Amino acid sequence: MRRVPTRWLFVLAACAGAAQGAKTLDLYFIDVEGGQATLVVAPSGQSLLIDTGYTGFGGRDTVRIAAAAKDAGVKRIDTLLITHFHDDHVGGVANLLDRLPVTTFLDHGPSIETKDYPSPYAAAFAKGQHKVVAAGDKIPIKDVDVTVVAAAGKAIGGKGETNPNCAGIPERQSTDEAGENSQSVGIVITFGKFRFADLGDLTWNKELALLCPENRAGKIDLYLTTHHGGESPKAIWGMTPRVAIMNNGPSKGGDPAGWKNVMASPGLEDLWQLHFALAGGKETNVPDTFIANVDANDQGRHLKVSALADGSFTVTNPRNKFSKTYPAK
Repeated sequence: MRRVPTRWLFVLAACAGAAQGAKTLDLYFIDVEGGQATLVVAPSGQSLLIDTGYTGFGGRDTVRIAAAAKDAGVKRIDTLLITHFHDDHVGGVANLLDRLPVTTFLDHGPSIETKDYPSPYAAAFAKGQHKVVAAGDKIPIKDVDVTVVAAAGKAIGGKGETNPNCAGIPERQSTDEAGENSQSVGIVITFGKFRFADLGDLTWNKELALLCPENRAGKIDLYLTTHHGGESPKAIWGMTPRVAIMNNGPSKGGDPAGWKNVMASPGLEDLWQLHFALAGGKETNVPDTFIANVDANDQGRHLKVSALADGSFTVTNPRNKFSKTYPAK
C-alpha cells in the first residue's frame, strides 16, 4: 500500500474540517396548521421570521415558533416580515411578543380590506422599528440577499428569462384578486448558489404578473407553496424548483388540484408536506416519510432545511429523523 505523504494528510484534514465547519442557512417551516410561520436563520445568526400563524388555540402557534427558535439557538427575532394581514399570517403577533422580542417589523402597508393595520399588530410595531417594503427592496440580513419580488400588488421590475409555461393561461375574475392575498409580500432569499422563494398567498393574477411572460423571480432551488398548497397557475413551473415545501394543515391547503400542479413542475425532485391532507387521500399526498405530521391531532412538528453556499441543501423531518440531501448542481 502506498503511504500518503504527511503534507497531504494535513491538507485533507483541513478540507474535512472546513466542510464540517461550513456555515449554513437554516429554514424552519413551522406547523401552524394551514397558515404560515417560517423561521430563517442566516449564517451570521441573524433571524428573520416570516408570518406568525394564528392567534388563539391557547397560544399554540407561538409555542411552536418558540420551540423552533430554541432548536435554532435564536433568542430574539431580528426582523419580522408579515406577508399580508389575514389571521393565519398575522394573528400570532401578540402571542409571539410574550415569548420572543422583535426588533424590526416589515409589511406591505395598511390592509386594503380594512384600510388600517390590525390593532394587535399596530400595538406591537409601535414598540419597535417599523418599515413598509416595496417590490425591488432589499431586506438587510447579513450573509444572505433577501429581495422583495412582490408587495402591495406590484411585482419587481426588470428583465427575466422567458417563461415557456405562460402560454394560454388566462387571468381570473375573483374577489380574492381585490383582497389582502393579492397584496402579499413575496421574497427570494439567495445564499451563494442556493435560492429560496416564499410568495406568501400571492393570487393567481399576481403570480402571472410576476412570472409571465418573463420569470422575474428567477430560478430557485426551494419553493414554499402559495395558498398552503392551493391551486396556482402553471407559470410557477418557470422557477423550476428542485424541492417544494407545502405549508398545509390537515384540513386546509394541500388540495388535490394544487398538489398535482406542484408535483408536475418540471425538474421537481421532491415535495415535502407539513401535514397529511385529509381531503386528498393517499393518491394526492406524498409518502409519510416526507410528511412532518401524519395525524390530524399531532405534535406540531416542523420541517428543517439547511443550505450551503455551494447550492446543496438538506431537508430533515424531525418526526422520523429522516433527512435527504440534494447535492449542488
